[in-house]
Amino acid sequence: MTDRKDELAANLAGVEERIAAACDAAGRGRAEVTLIVVTKTWPASDVRILSGLGVRHVAENRDQDAAPKAAACADLPLVWHFVGQLQTNKVRSVVGYADVVQSVDRARLVSALSKEAVRAGREVGCLIQVALDAGVDGRGERGGVAPSGVAELADLVAGAEGLRLDGLMTVAPLTGEYAGRQQAAFERLMDLSTDLRRTHPAANMVSAGMSADLEQAVAAGATHVRVGSAVLGVRPRLG
Repeated sequence: MTDRKDELAANLAGVEERIAAACDAAGRGRAEVTLIVVTKTWPASDVRILSGLGVRHVAENRDQDAAPKAAACADLPLVWHFVGQLQTNKVRSVVGYADVVQSVDRARLVSALSKEAVRAGREVGCLIQVALDAGVDGRGERGGVAPSGVAELADLVAGAEGLRLDGLMTVAPLTGEYAGRQQAAFERLMDLSTDLRRTHPAANMVSAGMSADLEQAVAAGATHVRVGSAVLGVRPRLG
C-alpha cells in the first residue's frame, strides 16, 4: 500500500505541475481549474489513498463499478461525478451517490434524473454533454447533444425539480471537423458556455480535457479537467 501511495503521490504531483504550468501560460490562476480524478476500473483503496493526498473530486463512468465504490468511500469528503453515458434504468442508483452528472444529453434523461432526485431528496448538479462530432441524428459517437440542442436541453434542466444546471462538458471528438484539433474543440465549447451564461449565469462550469489534452483545455478556459491514467496509471483491459 505504501508503494501505491508513493506512486499515486508522484503521479498526482506531476499532473498538478502540468495544470499549474498550463494556467501560468494562459494567464490564469491555479485556483481557476479543478482537477477531477477519473477512478474508473481502479479499486476503492485507490480512492481512499487519493482522498488522503488531498483529492476532493472523483469521477466514474459505469454505475456497476461506481455504486459499490462510492458506498465503500462514503465516509470521505469527496464530490462524485458521473461522466459516462447514462441509461435511464441506472438513474436511481446513480442519483444515490453522484453529486454531479456530467453526461446529460437528452430530455428523457432529464426527466428520469429529476424524478429520482426528488424521490431521494437530493439536488443533483447537471452538465450538458456537447457532441462536437454530432451527426445528422444530433448525437455524438460517445453520447452528447449537438451544439444546436444545448439551449433547449439546458432550459429543461434548469426548470426540473431536484436538478441544478451547472454548465457544459465535452470529450474531444475523434471524428468530424474537430478531430485532432483539441484546443479548437475546447474553444468551441467555451463559446457555447458564453452563450449559455447569457440565460443561465450560474451555469459556469466547463468540463473539458483529459490526461492527453488537459493543457489545451486549460488554455481554452476550462474550469474542470478530468484526468485518469496520468494519475492512476494504465490498467490492462480485462478479457
